[in-house]
Amino acid sequence: MTVVVVNGEPRPVDAGTTLGALLVSLGVQPASVVVERNGEIVARDDFDRTVLSDGDRLEVVRFVGGG
Repeated sequence: MTVVVVNGEPRPVDAGTTLGALLVSLGVQPASVVVERNGEIVARDDFDRTVLSDGDRLEVVRFVGGG
């Protein structure tokens, strides 16, 4: 088991979980968010290739439209 911190909250995930899989499990549409991993923005094209590591700190920011 791996523990990552998502927006300040610890979250256990299975070893080998990708960022894309985590977003899906959170009910988040990858196209509508920006993700920072350990202080670096992750390119949306890399979500499914980015394997999470124990202790990763993630900030998931959702776009909100308005007018």
